[in-house]
Amino acid sequence: MSQPTHPTRTPDPTHTHRAHPALARRLGLPTAVALNMMEMIGVGPFVTLPIILATAGARYSAWAWLLGAVIALCDGLVWAELGATFPDAGGSYAFLRQLYNPRRAGRWISFLYVWQLSFSAPLSIASGCLGVATFTVWLWPALATPILPFVHSTSLIAAAACLLVTALLYRNLTAVARMAWILFFGVLVTILGVVASGAAVSARLHPAPTLASLLGWPTLALLPALAQATLIACYDYWGYYNICFLGSEVRHPQRTIPRAILLSLAIVAALYLAMNFALLPALGSGSLAASDSTGRIALVADLARVAFGSTAARVLAALILWSAFASVFSLLLGYSRVPWAAARDGNFFRSLDALHPRHGFPHRSLIALGLTATLFCFFSLGQVIALLVVIRILLQFLLQHFGLLALRRRHPSLPRPFRMPLYPLPVFAAIAGFLFILAFRPHPFKELAAAAAIAATGSVLYFLRAHRLRHWPFHCIEQPRAPRASNHP
Repeated sequence: MSQPTHPTRTPDPTHTHRAHPALARRLGLPTAVALNMMEMIGVGPFVTLPIILATAGARYSAWAWLLGAVIALCDGLVWAELGATFPDAGGSYAFLRQLYNPRRAGRWISFLYVWQLSFSAPLSIASGCLGVATFTVWLWPALATPILPFVHSTSLIAAAACLLVTALLYRNLTAVARMAWILFFGVLVTILGVVASGAAVSARLHPAPTLASLLGWPTLALLPALAQATLIACYDYWGYYNICFLGSEVRHPQRTIPRAILLSLAIVAALYLAMNFALLPALGSGSLAASDSTGRIALVADLARVAFGSTAARVLAALILWSAFASVFSLLLGYSRVPWAAARDGNFFRSLDALHPRHGFPHRSLIALGLTATLFCFFSLGQVIALLVVIRILLQFLLQHFGLLALRRRHPSLPRPFRMPLYPLPVFAAIAGFLFILAFRPHPFKELAAAAAIAATGSVLYFLRAHRLRHWPFHCIEQPRAPRASNHP
């Protein structure tokens, strides 16, 4: 493989690489942790918590959060090792390109990743924007009145939120980091408010519930429900890797990236488990109903109303709206670097290979992704979580796991600034956890078929393009040297 250096790169003989200014390294550890946590929390846990409860039951939902945390930790160690070894823009794009040989199959595998991201990233961003719209309408019901025929008002609010985030990110990274800290503070207040509300309601229950009464051992008959609930929990944990997409903009990435991943995982896992155990007694007592869609949306707000009154309910709903907006901010910031990184390597649309002439950020990639996500706000996203998780497990996470195992075997002397403990057990544990989600969840074939369709169409597009441009496998290239870990400061 060729060495993954940046901004100075070994030229790829399959195309002419154009020189351009490098991305500035301005992100330190505190900001990296904040960006990860904003993406991880968002609106997901507040909306999906009742879905997990309905799927696994109150006594077994905690196992979904615990299992999701274990899978996320094991997978996070893979991201930490790859992020420290190859700290480049694009995250998984850079990893897959290097793991599978950047002059051969790595071009195809990394192109497939960017191709699936063209669908999954806008869906992720749009789902966050729809969360913003949902809680906006809950706070101001008058906004639910249809504005245009066949267009729901929440879609228009979500689209407006997406455009606003795109505009806020259209500036230099220093200004973006300052806004990130403001948004992050609101995210922390939100989840602490949910925990406090649940604890206040639970404290009123007589007799007080014990830990044993809140937990039950899952049986074999419950494995499909547990798998489905764990899938949703994994979706809520995802985001611990966001800083890897900004690898070219991180100071001291060999140390900062692994620490940011592990710190954000530990903090968010603790917050999620605290939230779950604070809410379970109140939900299990029948104090709140969350069986219908309205209950799902208003669950945490109703919890605050029972605990502290109607004003607290509106404040908490506003904080959840803030948290959802912060998640979209972090998502769009990280994902906007991926198409730019692929275009920079000549492996995607070259029109996206551009940095802002004054502020030095990938402005065309940001605008393209923001506008696509805006359009996706007008689609139904009822099955979006399962679809996103299955696609990313198959076309991103598992490819990284098997690629890391192969890299360790082929190049044992490759310098690794971060080496995961107990290797290869975390890799195998993450693979087993993801396969459990895929194999045991009920009716997985729809999402598996969608992932196969995306892989097939992406492969056809890549090979047609490679034939026209004389890229691999239609151009014979000398065997590249072994990769070297990045020496960026």
